[in-house]
Amino acid sequence: MDEILKKLGGLKPPGLKPPFGEKAAKYCEEAKRALGTNLKAIYVYGSSLTGDFNPAKSNVNLLFIMEKIDPPDLRKMFGLKKHKRLVPMFLTQEHIESSADVFPVEYLEIKENNLLLYGEDIFKGLAINPSNIRLQCEQQVKGGLIRLYQVYLETGGKKRTARRVMAGWLRNLMPVLRNLLRLKGIEPPVSKRAIITQVSRKFGLKEELLLDILDGGKTGDEREMFENFIELVEKLGEEVDGLKL
Repeated sequence: MDEILKKLGGLKPPGLKPPFGEKAAKYCEEAKRALGTNLKAIYVYGSSLTGDFNPAKSNVNLLFIMEKIDPPDLRKMFGLKKHKRLVPMFLTQEHIESSADVFPVEYLEIKENNLLLYGEDIFKGLAINPSNIRLQCEQQVKGGLIRLYQVYLETGGKKRTARRVMAGWLRNLMPVLRNLLRLKGIEPPVSKRAIITQVSRKFGLKEELLLDILDGGKTGDEREMFENFIELVEKLGEEVDGLKL
């Protein structure tokens, strides 16, 4: 427990009380004992390693790398007590390597922003094809645009719905925006505001509009903002479609 606790010592998400590190370390150590040699590695990843952790909403994400996964292995985790903000995910190295073409954005996000608590770092040597990143970015942006059209038709851009949908779209697409910067040869910043600033400048988007939505969309007419946001996402989709690697 001491080794994992030491690594978790610098993990202090705002709003989580000091015992969090001890509880997280205890959970990981109990998982190691329960899973035995089938467990290959444990990572922390996500917003708890950045300045964007929200104590009211954010979780601390744990990734357990297994040799194999089946129900009997997962049942071993049933009785382990964990902090309510700890969210574990289980994958195998084989699954990650065989699906890197399907989930390039998600895996690259973990690869570039993780804390290895135990075992061998399997992400260090993971190869991810930039063409697959561009394809997933395009799918996410254009799929989101279809949803924006639907919501606009269903609600007419009503106040609460407009704000919620725009903020949700921006939050969910933040990994995509980070990877669009990578495709442009830019090391993406950590904070959401800095990402928005750089993406807006590189792709010719309205930075002020995106920052306003990030802050809750509290200024201006909601319907007009929703319409401007749809136009912005349309432009982003065109930019991603024409991105040369």
